[in-house]
Amino acid sequence: MSKRILIATGGGDCPGLNAVIRGVVKSAAREEDWHVYGSIESFNGILKDNVEVVELTEKSVSGLHVKGGTIIKTTNKGGPFYFPVKKDDGTWVTEDRSELMKKRLKNMGIDAVINIGGDGSQAISLELSKIGINVVGVPKTIDNDLSSTDFTFGFQTAVQIATECFDKIVTTAESHSRVFIMEVMGRDAGWIALHTAIAGGADVCIIPEIPYDPYKINEKIESCYREGKGFCNIVIAEGAKALDGKVTGTNPTAIGDRHIKLGGVGDKLKQELADLGIEHDIRVTVLGHLQRGGTPIAFDRILATEFGVKAFELVKEGKFGNMVTYRHPNILYVPLEEALKKPHLVNPNKDFLVHTARRIGVCLGD
Repeated sequence: MSKRILIATGGGDCPGLNAVIRGVVKSAAREEDWHVYGSIESFNGILKDNVEVVELTEKSVSGLHVKGGTIIKTTNKGGPFYFPVKKDDGTWVTEDRSELMKKRLKNMGIDAVINIGGDGSQAISLELSKIGINVVGVPKTIDNDLSSTDFTFGFQTAVQIATECFDKIVTTAESHSRVFIMEVMGRDAGWIALHTAIAGGADVCIIPEIPYDPYKINEKIESCYREGKGFCNIVIAEGAKALDGKVTGTNPTAIGDRHIKLGGVGDKLKQELADLGIEHDIRVTVLGHLQRGGTPIAFDRILATEFGVKAFELVKEGKFGNMVTYRHPNILYVPLEEALKKPHLVNPNKDFLVHTARRIGVCLGD
């Protein structure tokens, strides 16, 4: 009797998503009577009134490991428990369609779901598991903020992109004797910023885990000019906050979107430095979605492929309610509850990367 798997990719796009899909499909193709399908736009494909699900074959995933994004599309809005619905009067509400999803999976003969996504997506995986749906999670996020895995795929590519951009900013900062502030992604985790700062040779690195003092940053900037360097480069994470503990961003406006839109902290820091009377020319560059797109580097292609293979094996073995993890050099798995226990954030007192930054003279804003 044939068995069927449904794959969903949720949250922000990420280099390596397609490599996971390819890993699942190619693994399934080497077993008898296994079929793989993709739900378009995460779970929306199976939740909306006109179901949008496509079959994934070896032919359709051929060469897919080098392609960025996801061929089955993604979204960070809605989901089985908060699906956006437009009422007759034109207003929007969200409704719980998890039981509808369960019914449709059964009617389609789907035996298991592989949900590829970050902490929000895996929280959905856990809830689906609790209502009896066979789920396996795959950790995806450029933020690298899931504590049960050494790395999430997409992170290393995001760091590579950010570092290459920073290298270019260094040359223009030096040429114009400017202060450059480069804002990178990462939400509440400072991993992208910290890796980029060390790899790129930044003078200042500001991360969410260490509240920053503009006076300390101003002192570092002045020392760069006073001691003859003549310019200063700063990396700041989008979730960074000053001593008041407030993040910079806007509340979501789209129905079904529950995430604050971080961004603008680079400009905020520029204004804070201007208020302190800094006279140097300051420019801000926000990388934004550049970090999410494009071809994954070799590390992420390999890790994502391993995750896809392991996810299929967990389905085949009936080990549901788990998430695939990477614990060097092994690909393992943990219960979803354990995977979501706590976020993987930079520990200012324990992580050697922080110690390294300080030892080479990087100001962390404190």
